[in-house]
Amino acid sequence: MRKYILIFLLLVTTFTSIAQEKEKEGVYPQDIAKKTEVKINVLTLLAGKWIDVSYENLINEESSFGIAATINTDTNKTNLKYSLTPYYRRYFSEKFARGFFVEGFGMLFSAKDRAFSNDTRNSEFETGFGVGVSVGGKFVSKRGFTTELLLGVGRNLGKSENNSVIGRLGISVGYRF
Repeated sequence: MRKYILIFLLLVTTFTSIAQEKEKEGVYPQDIAKKTEVKINVLTLLAGKWIDVSYENLINEESSFGIAATINTDTNKTNLKYSLTPYYRRYFSEKFARGFFVEGFGMLFSAKDRAFSNDTRNSEFETGFGVGVSVGGKFVSKRGFTTELLLGVGRNLGKSENNSVIGRLGISVGYRF
């Protein structure tokens, strides 16, 4: 009887160690060799008629850097013409580059320096630069599709009466390859 119990315990221990080894290797294939993501912000596309695409390169399991480019397709409705936003992210999750993150960003943008009213006194586009901080969350499927929620705020470092605050807002979908 002791022989059977010993054999049973050895088998359980072996299977447990194999399962832990597989877990360490990474269950998801995008954690092994996929280090690049492309995304499109569907929130700004639908709500603001802005085309906002992003490229992100994963440095390791905890950090990444990237750049987002935004082009406004209807400058009559909003002040923004375009923006280029490089960023660095730090992830706070046990999983590979997903979950909750904090981001530092810089933003080069062109916008009309006017209030929310239709004041046409100053309708020239001005270029500005700002820095800010964002928080968000990223979800990645087993096949590499990503969904991301993002909210950020920053300060324009240039001379501007009405564009002193800059922001980032998004619900993005993309693919990790």
